[in-house]
Amino acid sequence: MFQATRRRLAFWYTAVTAVLLLLFATGVYMYVRSTLIERVDDTLNHVVEVVQRSLVIESVAPDKLSVNVEASFPNNADTVEDDHIDLEWFSPNGELRWSTLSEPLDIPIHLNRTGETVKVVRGSGEQGETLNSKLKTQNSEQTGETPVLRTQYSPLLLRQVTERVEIGRQVLGYLRVSHPWFEVAKPTRLLMVDLIFGTVLMLISVAASGWWLSGLAMEPVRESYQRLKQFTADASHELRNPIAMIQTNVQVALADPDLVEAQGEAPLHYRQQLKVVERLTRRLGRLVDDLLFLARQDSGMVQRNWVSVPLDALLMEVIEEQQLVASEKGIKLSLDLALGNGDWGLGESAQSAIPNNPKSGDVLERINFPKNPFKIQNPTLDVEGDWDQLARLFTNLVSNAVQYTPAGGQVDVELQYIEKGDGERISTRRYGIPQLQVTVSDTGTGIPESALPHIFDRFYRVDPARTHSSGNSTTTGSGLGLAIAQAIVENHHGYIQVASILHQGTTVTVTLPAPREE
Repeated sequence: MFQATRRRLAFWYTAVTAVLLLLFATGVYMYVRSTLIERVDDTLNHVVEVVQRSLVIESVAPDKLSVNVEASFPNNADTVEDDHIDLEWFSPNGELRWSTLSEPLDIPIHLNRTGETVKVVRGSGEQGETLNSKLKTQNSEQTGETPVLRTQYSPLLLRQVTERVEIGRQVLGYLRVSHPWFEVAKPTRLLMVDLIFGTVLMLISVAASGWWLSGLAMEPVRESYQRLKQFTADASHELRNPIAMIQTNVQVALADPDLVEAQGEAPLHYRQQLKVVERLTRRLGRLVDDLLFLARQDSGMVQRNWVSVPLDALLMEVIEEQQLVASEKGIKLSLDLALGNGDWGLGESAQSAIPNNPKSGDVLERINFPKNPFKIQNPTLDVEGDWDQLARLFTNLVSNAVQYTPAGGQVDVELQYIEKGDGERISTRRYGIPQLQVTVSDTGTGIPESALPHIFDRFYRVDPARTHSSGNSTTTGSGLGLAIAQAIVENHHGYIQVASILHQGTTVTVTLPAPREE
């Protein structure tokens, strides 16, 4: 329990930190990327201004001006080569007149002073030169850097700024300045790798520290819980002997001949009071036993005394024990051994549990046997477990059903053998082996839907009406019966399910794994 809580705390601590780190890394990445793009755009705009100031404009007619391309661009081309910048000059009608690129870009003109990113896919030329390779090769020879050569049909990303050059209302042409995108892509790619690596390292350290911190946070809770368990176990153990002594003395007093034979109202009143004391001490003894069992179960001190338990025989004993209470309340209590379509038979223990000379109202008449019940012994009706714990489990379930079923109602107990592939007969499959399923259904008061998630909590009671006995029954609930049932089922590697409809009845299903066939 504490380990699961510790894992959840560490997980949520790590998850929240991971989200914060992811947001931080994303913010850093977007900021650096936008800063690099802004710097490239500023460089391109600066080049546009420099080139515009150096243009040689000639008058070709009284009202017509023209740009002398040969005189305007050679010097500029030498200047921008060092900055990995390409220039393109277009005539007023959009025709390419001059370019520093070895191959022209087949990209239409888009007037955009703020900059735009374009993707170009071009093949290699006759000399094996790709787009912009001439510029990069010259630069690598001067700087000693490794030349960047693109493979055939590789995409090329460019950042471009296009400016319209005009005097008055006369458009002289269009200047387009391009810059390779790698000056943005390369730093951002390296930054992304660093951020991912740093985030992973941070998450690992946060997970480790979260596990350590959650352990520190859970330690006081663990110690408090251990002290509470120890106190419950010690108190339950110390209370057993006084309660047993009180109950014994009360029984001795009730059996006293002087009190039994005495006449008058006072002796009768004394006997009634002693019976009340006996009933209360018996109830208190059961409560102490339940607390002691749960305390031992929590601390793992329950002795594992597992044997092969025939469920059919065990259920017959439980039904026989509860039949008297059911008869007093006018409740029909039945056991149905629905063992499947094959020739299943009862085990020897089950056969020995059936009386040789059954009388009217005996348990034999209230059991629905399958066909040929004594044909063969069916070993698959046995489960590996503790007989006393399983008897306590089904006694709790059947007694609860009888207690909360009104007079004239019905309580049905059914034992089913679930084949390995019979998935339709069970709602939840947790095993890949055959199972034995015991269903206890009644036509009692039912449980509200809002209370179903809490019925296995210790000392939980649906409402005050369910905490007292009804009819002639002298049993009362302490709120521990289903908690004990769940602990026993989980101890036997099974699971328990409860379905209920208010004012119609409740069905409790216990599923236990059958022994593996040799």
